[in-house]
Amino acid sequence: MSDAENPRGRLWPLSVAPMMDRTDRHYRYFLRRITRRTLLYTEMVTTGAILKGDRDRYLGFDDDEKPLALQLGGDDPAQLAECARIAEDFGYDEVNLNVGCPSDRVQQGRFGACLMAKPQRVADAVAAMRAAVRIPVTVKHRIGVDDLDHYDHMRHFVETVAEARCDRFSVHARKAWLSGLSPRENREIPPLRYEDVHRLKRELPDLTIEVNGGITTLEQAEDHLRHVDGVMIGRAAYDRPYLFAEADRRFFGDDSRPPSRRQVVEAMLPYMERWHRQGAPVSRVTRHMLQLFAGQPGARAWRRYLSENAPRPGSGPEVVRAALARVPDEVLDNSFAAVSSRRAVPAGVD
Repeated sequence: MSDAENPRGRLWPLSVAPMMDRTDRHYRYFLRRITRRTLLYTEMVTTGAILKGDRDRYLGFDDDEKPLALQLGGDDPAQLAECARIAEDFGYDEVNLNVGCPSDRVQQGRFGACLMAKPQRVADAVAAMRAAVRIPVTVKHRIGVDDLDHYDHMRHFVETVAEARCDRFSVHARKAWLSGLSPRENREIPPLRYEDVHRLKRELPDLTIEVNGGITTLEQAEDHLRHVDGVMIGRAAYDRPYLFAEADRRFFGDDSRPPSRRQVVEAMLPYMERWHRQGAPVSRVTRHMLQLFAGQPGARAWRRYLSENAPRPGSGPEVVRAALARVPDEVLDNSFAAVSSRRAVPAGVD
């Protein structure tokens, strides 16, 4: 049976992490101009927003964004199952349960990272979603929470949820402190413990394990793939999006020539024009494109022009063409990411 016939059989070696206020539909469409095959995620969407709110606003996407996973926030199995059904009807390729976010708002809703202390509740939610849909049901979680931070705690959590036939475990290799640290600090201060994630795969080889946290280059991703099934990149994908120009070749066997940055921008212009005609400020799109030239000559001029002009009332795609003229041709037409260093990217913390 093919992957298309059996979507649970798909294995994604590379994905971009769900990020609040970042991985919206405009960012995802933009990143698709750079990588066609990397799995993308929505921002986290709560079950309440889907069941009571504007579904087109929260769930709408362009077919060009696929493959695409919806990340859900919630703890009620019945509500999560209903939202999974809705996601499948909308055409999502996967539904993912957030068991990693440490924000106060999420804790007040009794979901996110606090669910790591309730593995059976997570298992019940996964079982309910699995029974409701054919698409994969996955879980993104931390290696621990508060004092439940030993390897054995994580393994117990994973084994409990695995009984519900979770399709993949995406493991952020940092613990979460639910009090005392902000969400940003929870992405930076707790130490990375990659070995715990690698060990999890060694000891539970039949499970699909993906690692996340602090990974900023494709070389680092390749290193991790010697130990786990998949790698998820977060902040670096936003801070240096052209990092993914070689992802399709290196992780998916696609020999197509990577697009140049000029080609990426030109491919975005019809999309921006379409949204501009619908009355959407062009800055909703351009804010995600500011780092396209990160580390390259002309990057500052590009960012400054877009930042100053895109938010002005009535601005349209012409501001992007004007910003493009401020970048040297040799940068625009270089079709390689030029980010092969193994050193960490300072801004890329996830």
